[in-house]
Amino acid sequence: MTNKDKVFLITGAARGIGAAAVRRLIGDGAKVIAHYNSSEKEAAALEKEFGPENLKTLRANLEIDAEIDALWDQALGWQGRLDGLVNNAALMVSSAPEAPEDQWREDWRRTLKVNTQAVADLSRHAILYFKDRGQGGAIVNIASRAGFRGDAPDSMHYAASKGAVIALTRSIAKGYAKHGILAYTVAPGWVATERVLPKLTKPGNEFLLGEIPMGEAAPPEEVANIIAFLLSGQARHATGATFDINGASYFH
Repeated sequence: MTNKDKVFLITGAARGIGAAAVRRLIGDGAKVIAHYNSSEKEAAALEKEFGPENLKTLRANLEIDAEIDALWDQALGWQGRLDGLVNNAALMVSSAPEAPEDQWREDWRRTLKVNTQAVADLSRHAILYFKDRGQGGAIVNIASRAGFRGDAPDSMHYAASKGAVIALTRSIAKGYAKHGILAYTVAPGWVATERVLPKLTKPGNEFLLGEIPMGEAAPPEEVANIIAFLLSGQARHATGATFDINGASYFH
């Protein structure tokens, strides 16, 4: 099996891991719907790079239920079908328990809405569609190393949201394998994206790379390679599994 001529929806696809996945999948011969919210300039650049015959960009705020539903409907309508979904979009805001109570609660609400509820909502759309068409399909959810080992006090909400994604994905795999619906989790550690690199290179944060035995953040292209492999159908019996890409930084 390959990804040639398949159609995929990727959320958070304008930058970082999402953009790398777009490039890899289109390079494999697939067609891609690239979701974005605030990264309009980057989304336009991707559309120009690959052309409207290969790439469709769609804007949606994943904090809003109606926009999540519209995103799915518009993505499905572009080519008349979808073969896979990659839930990559995520919110990362700093919010420690010492923050004001209103801010703390709002940061948790927003983080869980985008990182967990939106993933569940889009996965639900995919499950119902894949069941109805009778040909199965693939869901790849991007979690995080933090979902297993926790995170710093100002990122507890992020870790919690990603832990939930791992459990969600395993539940989908168990419940819908008989329908040919495959579900996988990819759990990166630090990845060298536009969002992460400023944090990794900030003076005083040298320990962040120091905790990685390989000594460097993962290139987003490596995460994209795993995503493409899982979508290809070449590892069907790995459904439910989590694929770590963290340079062996498990226990620090």
